[in-house]
Amino acid sequence: MKRVSSHVSIASEAEINLDLSRLLIDKPRFTLERKRSFDEQSWSDLSHRHNDGFDSVAHSPAFRTGFESPFSTGSHFGEPSGPHPLVNEAWEALRKSVVYFRGQPVGTVAAVDHASEEVLNYDQVFVRDFVPSALAFLMNNEPEIVKNFLLRTVHLQSSEKMVDRFKLGAGAMPASFKVDRNVNRNTETLVADFGESAIGRVAPVDSGFWWIILLRAYTKYTGDASLSESPDCQKCMRLILNLCLSEGFDTFPTLLCTDGCSMIDRRMGIYGYPIEIQALFYMALRCALQMLKPDGEGKDFIEKIGQRLHALTYHMRNYFWLDFPHLNNIYRYKTEEYSHTAVNKFNVIPDSIPDWVFDFMPCRGGYFLGNVSPAMMDFRWFALGNCIAIISSLATPEQSSAIMDLIEERWDELVGEVPLKIVYPALENHEWRIITGCDPKNTRWSYHNGGSWPVLLWLLTAACIKTGRPQMAKRAIELSEARLLKDGWPEYYDGKLGKFVGKQARKFQTWSIAGYLVARMMLEDPSTLMMISMEEDRPVKPTMRRSASWNA
Repeated sequence: MKRVSSHVSIASEAEINLDLSRLLIDKPRFTLERKRSFDEQSWSDLSHRHNDGFDSVAHSPAFRTGFESPFSTGSHFGEPSGPHPLVNEAWEALRKSVVYFRGQPVGTVAAVDHASEEVLNYDQVFVRDFVPSALAFLMNNEPEIVKNFLLRTVHLQSSEKMVDRFKLGAGAMPASFKVDRNVNRNTETLVADFGESAIGRVAPVDSGFWWIILLRAYTKYTGDASLSESPDCQKCMRLILNLCLSEGFDTFPTLLCTDGCSMIDRRMGIYGYPIEIQALFYMALRCALQMLKPDGEGKDFIEKIGQRLHALTYHMRNYFWLDFPHLNNIYRYKTEEYSHTAVNKFNVIPDSIPDWVFDFMPCRGGYFLGNVSPAMMDFRWFALGNCIAIISSLATPEQSSAIMDLIEERWDELVGEVPLKIVYPALENHEWRIITGCDPKNTRWSYHNGGSWPVLLWLLTAACIKTGRPQMAKRAIELSEARLLKDGWPEYYDGKLGKFVGKQARKFQTWSIAGYLVARMMLEDPSTLMMISMEEDRPVKPTMRRSASWNA
């Protein structure tokens, strides 16, 4: 297996300049070519055949008709033994989670745990939770539920959003919704939660980003751009982007967020500029850039997106990136530097580097930091943010390889017995008390504080495929297959290696089920990754034109 050195040099502004003319104009036709094995083939082999264009997405009959049923003709990782027994069990469980509204499927509930006495909000359809379910249905040639979900959430966006007499921004998307059935009147209505009922009363920032990403995935699969080009969806995108691209007092292109605004929905010290949100923000901007109509208001947003992407890419690749050489530089930082020539631009105190980082960071490998803001670097490794950075090409090819090198070198710590650690390491002792507010659910190596989440398997698999390391994904999937069904598809696992079913984990957690299915189907047919993955943006060399006075 070829490995790329992780000694990634900090990119210059010129090197990462985004060529908008390529993204908006140069869009060859996109077709999906089914492949049944993907041993050590690199993602670049596929990406050269499938351009990241959008407007000219071609409907591929071969791609769609290949999904008559899950793995109906597929094999077990290229072997003739047939589909794994877990696949049929997973599909049966996933279908039990489907929610219907006025006779139409509109999503999947968070969990179907009949053994749990407390329902809380696990009987609702969460925007972020539905994404792996949606991808599974798309890969299985069932786009109807995804289209219905996208349209229903668009309509919910226009609902009045009040939290304790305070009105949220018009572009905010719901965290979740449920179907309210009135038996006496024989009516059904959708009731959305924008954070007013959530634990901690935090509105989700990531819901809008996931919605844009899923809209692109739906259009990529179906080849039908009529949904994304509809007035409602165009307006929905503009409203989401308006919240993110508004000018203010920020001196950074990253998005300022509160704790609990993403998948990590409890207080975990991610206030500021968490990597998960920045990576999703970047990916949503690139997806919107492909789908917005370049007329009227759309034209203004396209220009704003281009400017923001340019600055955001430079900022993330330079200031959030950490590998061994960069860690050594931070270790030797001088403080109280002033002027544009300052090296330590955020005035990070070297003594604030936690001891564990020096042992954790291998000579080969790197990752995007959890958070960067004035006088603060969160050195924790966050799974979702780093995987999305690879999938969206926020990470350069060298950085993507370095992230995978790190996962390979620190397999026991990050993958363990059940993939995948949501964050590493866990907060403990006094630090845990201060940062989490003594949250009993977020004790060390549990839930969001270092717990292992099976849903992250699909993101890890996508990153493995894109970087040409399918054997890593295969190993992670096989680990999951040894536990998931036996343990009842739990929400998360506890312990340093993820050995124990989470002490408060729901069983038959829908995104644990869907995450496994998506991971398996991606590995069986890597072309499906094109729905969710973004190609690296390569600046196009300017065309050389002859002078009018030039004579042959």
